[in-house]
Amino acid sequence: MDHVVYLDFKAKELENLKSGQKTMIIRGAMGRKLPYGRVDKGDVLYFVENKGDGLVKGKAVVDSVFNSDKLTKEQSADLVEKNQEKLLLNKGLEKRFSGKRYLVLIAVRDFTGLESFKIDRSDYGNMDDWLPVENIDKVKTQ
Repeated sequence: MDHVVYLDFKAKELENLKSGQKTMIIRGAMGRKLPYGRVDKGDVLYFVENKGDGLVKGKAVVDSVFNSDKLTKEQSADLVEKNQEKLLLNKGLEKRFSGKRYLVLIAVRDFTGLESFKIDRSDYGNMDDWLPVENIDKVKTQ
C-alpha cells in the first residue's frame, strides 16, 4: 500500500528525513483517525511538504508501526518525549502531538529523494495530511 504523507515544512521534516537524522513519523488525534490501523510494515510513504506546492519529493519504506491504545495526556507526552530522538519534532509539533489520546509512530527506512511530481488529490478531503492512495501511479499527474 502506498500513502501520501504531508510533512511540516517549518519543522524541516523532509530535510531531516533526507539527512537520516529523522527516522520516525508521528500522527495523533483525540480519536482513531488516519493513519491509525491503516499502515503496515513494508508500505511505502511518499512525502509532500505542507508549503502549498503539492510536490512529492521523497519516499521511504515503513519499517515498523506502533498504534497506541487510548492514552492519558501524560502517557502521550511521555511517548512523544521517549521517541523525540527519532522524531526530531520542533516545539510546535511536540506540543501538537503531546496530549493526544491516540498516537501512531511509524519508523521508516530507505529514504529516497525523488524527482518531484504532482498528485491528484480530488478524491480526498481538503484537510487530510495522510492519504492512503493504494498505488502512487493512480494519483500521479506528471
